[in-house]
Amino acid sequence: MATHAVHTKPRRRIQFDQHLPVDHRLNTVYRVGAGLIGAFLVAFGILGLIDHIGFFNTGGATVAGLNTNGTLSVLSIVVGAILLAGMAVGGNVASTLNMVFGVLFLLAGFLFLGLLDTTSNFLAFKIQNVFFSFIVGLLLMTFGMYGRVGSTLPHDNPYWRARHPAGDEPEGRAPDQVR
Repeated sequence: MATHAVHTKPRRRIQFDQHLPVDHRLNTVYRVGAGLIGAFLVAFGILGLIDHIGFFNTGGATVAGLNTNGTLSVLSIVVGAILLAGMAVGGNVASTLNMVFGVLFLLAGFLFLGLLDTTSNFLAFKIQNVFFSFIVGLLLMTFGMYGRVGSTLPHDNPYWRARHPAGDEPEGRAPDQVR
């Protein structure tokens, strides 16, 4: 009985730097993105709670032009606080939080777009909330992916270095063409 050895290419696991240098421009983008949106969400949530809106009230209570209720206010405070914590940590944590919450905001926008004017709309979304969710989702994803994805990342970028551990140059680019 002959056995055939399967020759598989060993899977290379990419190890990213756990922390970017404090002064790295990517770190600034991740922190600013998480901080601005996190601060807005916390303020929105606090203003919603101050108005003493019922937790599952689906009436027309608005804060900063967006419809809200107590549940959405508390959820906004929690998400905003998590983003602010990501801002404080910075680096990959802030970037990853931005991307994850960006996707969640987009999914929430699509979900509540389908639930508009139904009894299942427990967060009291209106169309302006859906637009807000889409815009914030796209902004967070942009902030989170900035400098992590793309075909023209500079060679000093930690994500480019993690994908090219031997320092090999991509095809068609000479070493002196570094951005």
